[in-house]
Amino acid sequence: MALLARILAGPILVDVRAGTIASLPAVLADGRIATTGRIAIAVGSGVGADVRSLVASSVDALMIEVDGGSLASARSLAEHLRGRQLEALVGIGGGGSLDVAKWAATAVGLPFVSVATTLTHDGLASPVAVLEEDGWKGSYGVQPPIAVLVDLDLVRSAPVTHARSGIGEAVSNLSAVADWALARDEVGEPYDGLAAAMATVSALAVVNEPRTAPDDGLLGALADALIMSGLAMTAAGTSRPCSGACHEISHAIDRLYPGTGLHGEQVAVGAMFASFLRGDARLGEIDRCFTRNEVPRLPSDLGLDAGAFAAAVVAAPSTRPGRFTILEHLDMGESETRRRVDEFIETFHR
Repeated sequence: MALLARILAGPILVDVRAGTIASLPAVLADGRIATTGRIAIAVGSGVGADVRSLVASSVDALMIEVDGGSLASARSLAEHLRGRQLEALVGIGGGGSLDVAKWAATAVGLPFVSVATTLTHDGLASPVAVLEEDGWKGSYGVQPPIAVLVDLDLVRSAPVTHARSGIGEAVSNLSAVADWALARDEVGEPYDGLAAAMATVSALAVVNEPRTAPDDGLLGALADALIMSGLAMTAAGTSRPCSGACHEISHAIDRLYPGTGLHGEQVAVGAMFASFLRGDARLGEIDRCFTRNEVPRLPSDLGLDAGAFAAAVVAAPSTRPGRFTILEHLDMGESETRRRVDEFIETFHR
């Protein structure tokens, strides 16, 4: 019998609304997640005391505080979970904390429930954990969440720069998909049209959203877009639909100039520059969206001058060996890169 359709692994529950963290006990009572209530909760160090007390008073679980972002934290959490006969792990926090918890849940074979308190990047629902070790950030394949909760009350109370970072991350899908199509056409890389469509539609939902953060309309659309981006990566079995030259540039900035900006802010500038190099027809739409939402567009918005940004562009391909994007296609040297960076800045400087 012919295979009529693919089976796409996705969360059994997605809940995006104000106050949704209060539904966590009901979610954990779902027999598909846990049957005996042996739950561990990894809480990001930045999660407020009010949220911690709410969760502690409503859920009988092992509570563990985690520092977000490092592979060492993920390994430490995994070791803490081993041998406890748990049924599920809940992660509560921002992108870095959720990545730590996702990695640990995968390492010990536990279903993972993602509770996002900020919308900085698409890690809240993706099959990828970005973790730092010895000053280098690496991407690790993990099992995607079995359930995703986004509490818009908590998201709204976070610094608005977090939402702007998430906008940069979501909209950069347009650049990533264009890079993926380029790799298909130039080097014959496998290309998944369904995953590409999911990533593109999620990006356009944010591009075309007239409201701005911290309006709940924009925050809800952004949460949906980031969750759909995670599903696009799950469908593709790779981060390709959401990661191209834009992410290579961001990883290079992390290596050369640690602490420059939030991940999505750096990706936004990378997406602008990569789209400029391709002469992308959607660059104007991307620019208007970033301008409307005060998302970084140019190196100076990140505190980088033209020379520093050009150095990051030159170093970018080395961050993802084997990945083909507009940077690998053009194969620009240092002088040509600097010329194109200067041209880019001159074109979009206001």
